[in-house]
Amino acid sequence: MTHIDELASLGTSTWLDDLSRDRITSGNLAEVIENKSIVGVTTNPAIFAAAMSKGTAYDAQIAELKAAGAAVDEAVYAMTIDDVRDACDIFLPIYESTDGRDGRVSIEVDPRISADREATLSQARDLWRKVDRPNVMIKIPATPESIPAITDALSEGISVNVTLIFSVARYREVIAAYREGIQRAAEKGLDVSTIHSVASFFVSRLDVEIDRRLEEIGTEEALALRGKAGVANAQRAYAVFQDIGAKDLPEGANVQRPLWASTGVKNPDYAPTLYVTELAGPDTVNTMPEPTIDAVLEQGGLHGDTLTGTEDAAQEVFEKLVTVGIDMEDVFAVLEREGVEKFVSAWSELLESMDAQLH
Repeated sequence: MTHIDELASLGTSTWLDDLSRDRITSGNLAEVIENKSIVGVTTNPAIFAAAMSKGTAYDAQIAELKAAGAAVDEAVYAMTIDDVRDACDIFLPIYESTDGRDGRVSIEVDPRISADREATLSQARDLWRKVDRPNVMIKIPATPESIPAITDALSEGISVNVTLIFSVARYREVIAAYREGIQRAAEKGLDVSTIHSVASFFVSRLDVEIDRRLEEIGTEEALALRGKAGVANAQRAYAVFQDIGAKDLPEGANVQRPLWASTGVKNPDYAPTLYVTELAGPDTVNTMPEPTIDAVLEQGGLHGDTLTGTEDAAQEVFEKLVTVGIDMEDVFAVLEREGVEKFVSAWSELLESMDAQLH
């Protein structure tokens, strides 16, 4: 049994945070599933921008789209949809054997429309229809404007990966949106057992932002808190999940599992498995870049359920952060804004690159 299997026995599914056509066509994705116990894949605009900027895997399709006079946005989504559809087919056996919990592949709506509820919902519907696979998840950011679109999409039977969650307060809104969407789906007579969702809580980015502020403060008390906020924040979120995540759901509905995202450490002083070993527990997903997966496989370090019963200690960390002068509300506002901006930037760069190839 590998350490990833051990993680699964604790209740945490491991998804790969990467996808490219090369991975699919070379057989690498199937190998990763077989050899590294991966049971899902997540993507985002930055991942696709990186994939399409390297190698020649997309050249033939780009030539076809160019000959057909495809618009830039249309061309990019044609290629990403093809990749996601093929990945869904590879993961289908896992999807079927886990009753839909795993075997999932996520594709994100255009980050540039994250402030437009109707546009977000329209694209979520379009992606759901075009990928046309039961194990796809549509990623929608947890911005205030997009949260109603999350409810709307779920109410129509669309499985949703809610992304870019940073604060527990926003997470509570996401849980409420999920509950309302599933209830509306049940009222329409939809089979709610087929609708799945995860709530993607970003981890390492919180440490990057707070560590920077702690270093600016510079006191011994402040510096002692470096590298603790990301885990503590996720543990606080997990306590909320345990408290209300399964409440008031219609019969047959699935719980919306917390998903730990951005779990590759950004600070080389921290253990590469930090956001895995300290965030293991029932009903969770951890989506990791492959180097983090490899570190877990090689180093292990798992020491049981590190989520259940951690709320008090996590809350103490947050109280200390406030005491030394960290403005948590400002931290979360900055991270949410920058999270959207980074995806918009990656998407815009991809569109510019594709425009040059099409014209």
